[in-house]
Amino acid sequence: MHIHSTLLDNAVTELSKLPSIGKKTALRLVLHLLKKEKAEVEKLAEALINMRNNIQFCSQCGNISDEAQCSICLNPQRQSHTVCIVESIRDVIAIENTQQYNGVYHVLGGLISPLDGVGPDQLNIECLLKRIQQQQIDEIIFAISPTIQGDTTIFYIQKKLQAYNITTTSIARGIAFGGELEYADEMTLAKSIRNRLPVNQLVNTF
Repeated sequence: MHIHSTLLDNAVTELSKLPSIGKKTALRLVLHLLKKEKAEVEKLAEALINMRNNIQFCSQCGNISDEAQCSICLNPQRQSHTVCIVESIRDVIAIENTQQYNGVYHVLGGLISPLDGVGPDQLNIECLLKRIQQQQIDEIIFAISPTIQGDTTIFYIQKKLQAYNITTTSIARGIAFGGELEYADEMTLAKSIRNRLPVNQLVNTF
């Protein structure tokens, strides 16, 4: 793609680094922004810079937050004794959109994947164990994508939780094995939350 402007080319190059955005899509976005008023483009730029510089990660669950703790953890109406373990922040958003869950979360920040060089120490697991020791938690729900990496992660954490008197469940497998949680439709995901199963039924398949 030959662009007769270094400024335009630089903008296209940077936008094309984003997921699912190729050079042609990036060019369309840049040309669209050129048609906008400068104030609108500056507002977009300021929002992105402000987000990147000031957004925090909840000290308790790892979710995105404007403060030290996220609004979910601070909400007294949430059932703090029920913790839903998820892979990423995108999964928190997906489950919240179902409006079927009123507990709190714990974001792992990934899944155990030895082939990719990701081990338990690189995930937010030790923080989870400390949280269990310090708080009254009655149930752990594993809402993790049904993949090999997801099941390996559940199996590892389940073994760590055996020392504690906590009910462990997993979302029902209405989601196809190998599917990503964030791409499940809200109805399927909501049903999976409501019809969660004891984790023992899952780990016994290993």
